[in-house]
Amino acid sequence: MPALKRTAVTLLAAAAVTGTTLATAGTASAASYSCKTSSSSSYDDPSYNGPDSDNWEFDVKLCAKRSGGYIYTTATVYWDGPYSSGTNNHFTFDKARFHLQTKKSVRGTDPVVKSASYTGLERALENSSAAGNGSYKTGTLKFRAGSGRYLADGYIQLDWSGDGKGYRGPILFTASPTV
Repeated sequence: MPALKRTAVTLLAAAAVTGTTLATAGTASAASYSCKTSSSSSYDDPSYNGPDSDNWEFDVKLCAKRSGGYIYTTATVYWDGPYSSGTNNHFTFDKARFHLQTKKSVRGTDPVVKSASYTGLERALENSSAAGNGSYKTGTLKFRAGSGRYLADGYIQLDWSGDGKGYRGPILFTASPTV
Protein backbone atom coordinates (compact mmCIF):
# COMPACT_ATOMS: atom_id res chain seq x y z
CA MET A 1 0.00 0.00 0.00
CA PRO A 2 2.76 2.58 0.72
CA ALA A 3 4.22 1.96 -2.76
CA LEU A 4 0.83 2.70 -4.31
CA LYS A 5 0.54 5.97 -2.34
CA ARG A 6 4.08 6.95 -3.30
CA THR A 7 3.32 6.28 -7.00
CA ALA A 8 0.10 8.30 -6.81
CA VAL A 9 1.89 11.23 -5.17
CA THR A 10 4.68 11.07 -7.77
CA LEU A 11 2.15 11.06 -10.62
CA LEU A 12 0.23 13.98 -9.11
CA ALA A 13 3.42 15.98 -8.65
CA ALA A 14 4.51 15.27 -12.24
CA ALA A 15 1.08 16.33 -13.54
CA ALA A 16 1.22 19.54 -11.53
CA VAL A 17 4.67 20.42 -12.87
CA THR A 18 3.67 19.57 -16.44
CA GLY A 19 0.45 21.61 -16.12
CA THR A 20 2.38 24.60 -14.79
CA THR A 21 4.94 24.33 -17.58
CA LEU A 22 2.25 24.10 -20.24
CA ALA A 23 0.24 26.95 -18.75
CA THR A 24 3.22 29.29 -18.65
CA ALA A 25 4.44 28.33 -22.10
CA GLY A 26 1.18 29.57 -23.64
CA THR A 27 1.26 32.95 -21.95
CA ALA A 28 4.97 33.52 -22.48
CA SER A 29 4.60 33.20 -26.25
CA ALA A 30 1.57 35.51 -26.46
CA ALA A 31 2.37 38.93 -27.89
CA SER A 32 1.52 41.98 -25.84
CA TYR A 33 -0.24 45.10 -27.08
CA SER A 34 1.64 48.31 -27.89
CA CYS A 35 -0.54 51.19 -26.68
CA LYS A 36 -0.73 54.97 -26.68
CA THR A 37 -3.12 57.07 -24.57
CA SER A 38 -3.96 60.62 -25.62
CA SER A 39 -6.46 63.26 -24.49
CA SER A 40 -9.01 65.49 -26.18
CA SER A 41 -9.98 69.06 -25.61
CA SER A 42 -13.10 69.81 -23.59
CA TYR A 43 -16.42 69.47 -25.48
CA ASP A 44 -19.48 71.49 -24.48
CA ASP A 45 -23.02 70.09 -24.62
CA PRO A 46 -24.74 72.65 -26.91
CA SER A 47 -28.22 71.75 -25.61
CA TYR A 48 -27.50 72.94 -22.05
CA ASN A 49 -26.98 76.55 -20.98
CA GLY A 50 -27.49 76.29 -17.22
CA PRO A 51 -25.16 77.08 -14.35
CA ASP A 52 -23.73 73.55 -13.94
CA SER A 53 -20.80 72.09 -15.83
CA ASP A 54 -21.76 70.38 -19.07
CA ASN A 55 -18.34 69.68 -20.61
CA TRP A 56 -16.95 66.32 -21.65
CA GLU A 57 -13.24 65.42 -21.71
CA PHE A 58 -11.98 62.20 -23.29
CA ASP A 59 -8.88 60.03 -23.09
CA VAL A 60 -8.44 57.17 -25.55
CA LYS A 61 -6.02 54.27 -25.28
CA LEU A 62 -5.34 52.81 -28.75
CA CYS A 63 -3.58 49.43 -28.88
CA ALA A 64 -2.18 47.13 -31.57
CA LYS A 65 -0.35 43.81 -31.55
CA ARG A 66 0.99 41.36 -34.12
CA SER A 67 0.50 37.68 -33.34
CA GLY A 68 0.35 34.55 -35.51
CA GLY A 69 0.28 36.45 -38.80
CA TYR A 70 -2.52 38.78 -37.69
CA ILE A 71 -2.79 42.34 -36.45
CA TYR A 72 -5.16 42.92 -33.54
CA THR A 73 -6.38 46.42 -32.67
CA THR A 74 -8.58 47.64 -29.84
CA ALA A 75 -9.39 50.83 -27.95
CA THR A 76 -10.62 51.99 -24.57
CA VAL A 77 -12.38 55.34 -24.15
CA TYR A 78 -12.27 57.08 -20.75
CA TRP A 79 -14.19 60.25 -19.94
CA ASP A 80 -14.92 62.87 -17.36
CA GLY A 81 -18.45 64.12 -18.01
CA PRO A 82 -20.82 66.57 -16.38
CA TYR A 83 -23.16 64.18 -14.62
CA SER A 84 -23.72 64.02 -10.89
CA SER A 85 -25.69 61.53 -8.83
CA GLY A 86 -29.28 61.10 -9.98
CA THR A 87 -28.99 63.16 -13.16
CA ASN A 88 -27.98 60.54 -15.75
CA ASN A 89 -29.91 61.45 -18.85
CA HIS A 90 -30.62 59.24 -21.84
CA PHE A 91 -31.33 62.30 -23.96
CA THR A 92 -27.86 63.87 -24.03
CA PHE A 93 -26.95 62.23 -27.32
CA ASP A 94 -28.96 61.15 -30.33
CA LYS A 95 -25.95 58.97 -31.20
CA ALA A 96 -22.32 58.50 -30.20
CA ARG A 97 -19.72 56.14 -31.59
CA PHE A 98 -16.07 55.22 -31.53
CA HIS A 99 -14.63 54.46 -34.94
CA LEU A 100 -11.68 52.05 -34.64
CA GLN A 101 -9.28 51.64 -37.56
CA THR A 102 -6.44 49.26 -38.35
CA LYS A 103 -3.99 51.06 -40.63
CA LYS A 104 -0.89 50.02 -42.54
CA SER A 105 1.97 52.39 -41.81
CA VAL A 106 3.33 53.88 -45.02
CA ARG A 107 5.03 57.09 -46.10
CA GLY A 108 2.29 59.74 -46.31
CA THR A 109 -1.31 58.95 -45.32
CA ASP A 110 -1.70 55.53 -43.70
CA PRO A 111 -4.41 53.52 -45.51
CA VAL A 112 -7.21 51.96 -43.46
CA VAL A 113 -7.19 48.18 -43.95
CA LYS A 114 -10.04 47.37 -41.52
CA SER A 115 -12.46 49.43 -39.44
CA ALA A 116 -15.58 49.24 -37.30
CA SER A 117 -17.90 51.70 -35.55
CA TYR A 118 -18.83 50.95 -31.95
CA THR A 119 -22.18 52.59 -31.17
CA GLY A 120 -22.30 51.19 -27.63
CA LEU A 121 -20.38 54.31 -26.65
CA GLU A 122 -23.66 56.29 -26.50
CA ARG A 123 -25.18 54.04 -23.84
CA ALA A 124 -21.93 54.03 -21.85
CA LEU A 125 -21.69 57.85 -21.90
CA GLU A 126 -25.30 58.27 -20.85
CA ASN A 127 -24.81 55.85 -17.96
CA SER A 128 -21.73 57.47 -16.45
CA SER A 129 -20.88 57.04 -12.79
CA ALA A 130 -22.31 59.40 -10.18
CA ALA A 131 -19.13 61.46 -10.56
CA GLY A 132 -19.61 61.70 -14.34
CA ASN A 133 -16.76 59.33 -15.19
CA GLY A 134 -16.70 56.11 -17.11
CA SER A 135 -15.01 53.94 -19.69
CA TYR A 136 -15.93 51.91 -22.75
CA LYS A 137 -13.88 49.16 -24.40
CA THR A 138 -14.37 48.42 -28.08
CA GLY A 139 -14.23 44.99 -29.58
CA THR A 140 -11.03 43.78 -31.22
CA LEU A 141 -10.37 43.99 -34.94
CA LYS A 142 -8.39 41.13 -36.50
CA PHE A 143 -6.61 41.59 -39.83
CA ARG A 144 -4.36 39.13 -41.71
CA ALA A 145 -1.05 40.98 -41.84
CA GLY A 146 1.26 41.11 -44.79
CA SER A 147 4.73 42.54 -44.58
CA GLY A 148 5.10 46.01 -43.15
CA ARG A 149 4.06 47.78 -39.98
CA TYR A 150 0.51 48.38 -38.72
CA LEU A 151 -1.16 50.55 -36.08
CA ALA A 152 -4.46 51.27 -34.34
CA ASP A 153 -6.15 54.62 -34.90
CA GLY A 154 -9.59 55.95 -34.12
CA TYR A 155 -11.89 58.80 -33.29
CA ILE A 156 -15.11 59.70 -31.46
CA GLN A 157 -18.16 61.18 -33.12
CA LEU A 158 -20.97 62.74 -31.08
CA ASP A 159 -24.48 63.63 -32.23
CA TRP A 160 -25.87 65.90 -29.52
CA SER A 161 -29.57 65.48 -28.79
CA GLY A 162 -31.91 68.14 -30.09
CA ASP A 163 -29.45 70.22 -32.12
CA GLY A 164 -30.41 68.73 -35.50
CA LYS A 165 -26.81 68.71 -36.75
CA GLY A 166 -26.07 64.95 -36.81
CA TYR A 167 -22.60 63.71 -36.04
CA ARG A 168 -20.14 66.51 -35.36
CA GLY A 169 -16.61 66.48 -36.74
CA PRO A 170 -14.43 63.69 -35.38
CA ILE A 171 -12.62 64.01 -32.06
CA LEU A 172 -9.13 62.78 -32.98
CA PHE A 173 -6.54 60.96 -30.88
CA THR A 174 -2.93 59.85 -31.29
CA ALA A 175 -2.50 56.45 -32.96
CA SER A 176 -0.84 53.48 -31.27
CA PRO A 177 2.81 52.67 -31.88
CA THR A 178 3.40 50.52 -34.98
CA VAL A 179 3.72 46.74 -34.70
